[in-house]
Amino acid sequence: MKNKKNKLKGRKDNSVTKSLRVAVPLIILLSAAAAFAQTDAQKAYRILQTMPGTWEGTAEGKPLQVTFKETAGGSAILSEILGPEDMITMFHFDGPDRLLMTHYCAAGNQPRLRASLSPDGKVLTFDFVDATNLASPDAGHMQRVVFTLLDANHHVEEWTFLDHGKEIKRSFDLRRKG
Repeated sequence: MKNKKNKLKGRKDNSVTKSLRVAVPLIILLSAAAAFAQTDAQKAYRILQTMPGTWEGTAEGKPLQVTFKETAGGSAILSEILGPEDMITMFHFDGPDRLLMTHYCAAGNQPRLRASLSPDGKVLTFDFVDATNLASPDAGHMQRVVFTLLDANHHVEEWTFLDHGKEIKRSFDLRRKG
């Protein structure tokens, strides 16, 4: 009788061991995949990290140069616009799920805009969240910026300025220099 019980116990132990051999690696694999899954904000930032360098184009028929540079130990990307109006923009995280751009505008205010990424990963849209130094909610400020990535050396930036309900759009067609 003892021998029969031991055989049954051995079978149970053997099936439990086999189940654990399959389940444990599967759990580890799924956990690793979840850990490495990137949020849309992280994917958008990775795209911006490919842009450092100098880009040239025109704005309203006048030459324009935009320089992107990773800074602050990789935690921010600086964009400097040199053209009819010189301006600075900083791209940075506010938690893992929220990518912001803070635009230091020639209008004298600093709007913050939140990123969203198109499903194909080729269009980054930044929409107004709030601003510092904004006289009133109707005062002129950058309302939206859309980056359309055509290839590794060519992108278009469309900037929408909102002033007392009136939208003013400017488009920069930029190509990587050199």
